Order: sequence, then C-alpha cells, then structure tokens
Amino acid sequence: MAQQNTRLGIVLMICTTFVFAVQDGISRHLAGEYNVLMVTMIRYWFFAAFCVALAARMPGGLRRALRPAYPKLQILRGLLLAFEICVMVLAFTLLGLVETHAIFTAYPLIVAALSGPILGEKVGWRRWAAIAVGFLGVLVILRPGHHVFSAVALVPFISATSFAIYGLLTRYVGQKDSAGVSFFWTGTVGAVVMTAVGLPNWQPMSAPDWGWMLLLCCVGVLSHYMLIRCYEVAEASAVQPFAYFQLPFVAVIGLTIFGETLAWNLVIGAAIVVGAGLFTLWRERKVAARAAAAARAEAAITSP
Repeated sequence: MAQQNTRLGIVLMICTTFVFAVQDGISRHLAGEYNVLMVTMIRYWFFAAFCVALAARMPGGLRRALRPAYPKLQILRGLLLAFEICVMVLAFTLLGLVETHAIFTAYPLIVAALSGPILGEKVGWRRWAAIAVGFLGVLVILRPGHHVFSAVALVPFISATSFAIYGLLTRYVGQKDSAGVSFFWTGTVGAVVMTAVGLPNWQPMSAPDWGWMLLLCCVGVLSHYMLIRCYEVAEASAVQPFAYFQLPFVAVIGLTIFGETLAWNLVIGAAIVVGAGLFTLWRERKVAARAAAAARAEAAITSP
C-alpha cells in the first residue's frame, strides 16, 4: 500500500480542479462551435486509450479488466458518465460555466440523498437537514419565478444527478472490482457509445480548433491521472472538500474569457450549496471514523 501523504493529496486535488476548469473552458469553446456529441466522442477516444493503457499495467492486465464482478453495472456506469459529460458540456453552452458549475456543486448532496435507497446506507437527520439547506441554495441560484421551471435550468441538475448515481455505482462495484477495472470500463464503454452517436454528427473542424481539441484531450488525460495519484496518496474523505476549488477556478475562466457575469444570487446560492456539501462530507467522515473505532474496539474484545 502506498504511504499516505495528505498534504500532497490536497495539492494534487487543487491542481486537478484547476486542470478540470481549463478542460471545461475548452469544452465550452468547442461545443459552441461544433456538435456536442462529436466533441465528446473525440475526447473519449483519447480517454479510452488512457484507460486501456492503465488496465494493461495493473495486476492481471487486460484479461483481469475484461472480467469484472459486476459487468452490467460497469456498463451502466460507463453509459451514465458519457451521458453526464454530454449534458454538462451542453449546459456550458446554454447557461455558461459559472452558473452550470454553481448548480453542479449540489452533486455531493444528491449522493448523500441517494446513498440510502441505492446503497442501503443510513442517512441521519443532520445530513438530511444539510441536503435540504443545499437544495435551498440551488433554488437561490435559479431564482424562483425566473429560471426554476425552465428546461434550461434543469440541464446542469440532470448532469449532477447522473454524476451522483455514477459515483454511487462506482462505490458499489468497488466492493469487488478494483479501481483499475472500473476505470477501464468507464473509458471503453463511453468510447463505444459516443462513437456510435458521435460519428453521424461529424463536422469539419478548423486547424486552430483541432489544436484546441488536442489540448482538451491532453488535459483530460492529465486531470484523470492526477486524480488517480491524489487518491493513491491520500484518503478520499481528506481531500474531497478541496474539490470545491473548481468553482472559483471556473468562475475566473468564465468571467475573464467568456464575459460571463457573477450575479448576487449565484454567489449566495453557491456558498449555501458548498457549505451544505462540506458539512455532509464532514458528517460522513465522522460517522465512518466512529464505525472504525467501534470495529477496532470489538476486535480488541474478541481477540484472544
């Protein structure tokens, strides 16, 4: 097992969120000029190659990766993530980077809300209260009576829900399948389905935009590699709160490059959502620590 280094993990997570923000900015530019399905398809080709290369290097190689314990769920995960990326990139073109990400930050709250029915986990009243407060923050962002009932406003929320379900399924299959196996299926299933829907929507791309596309693919691979390294050197619960750094990074790109605006309701709503999300993560970590302590105590009592 790799030695834990929380400080390095935090640095890697913050760097990863910056690269993700750059990736989203490039995606917003390309999706504004070309079909979203085509852009996502090309991105997935590079991503799948990266996943296959990683799987080939893990114990058991590709043969192990091709025999998951949960094949149907692995396929569903791959489909969900491909769908989520397409919807997210579409949201960039409809609402912009800042508002899309402000709504998307609700996904940890959706994970907490769905962890009971999907994984059978117990969600206490404190976390339910945090979830309710977080969704009030989403309503503040959407401004009831203005955007809240429009289909456009629902696009990033659909993306966040899809990503939350993807994350819960990842946690479930992780009981028997390694991270390398799950990563392999994420990339390959996504590449297959996006090729099927993306090729019919192919559009000629200018030389400069091919450069942006190549950069998008490179930063996409870099971001996932950094995220893997992050989780290798530090516990997920310790570094996950720093994933919220992506929101200010995206805001800077949206404001300076794309001329987006930062409305008061967006700032207040995002602060409420992030605060509720951080509380939820803190509660999950505290409950997990309490359960681990109880398990150690029981082991000490029963040991000869």
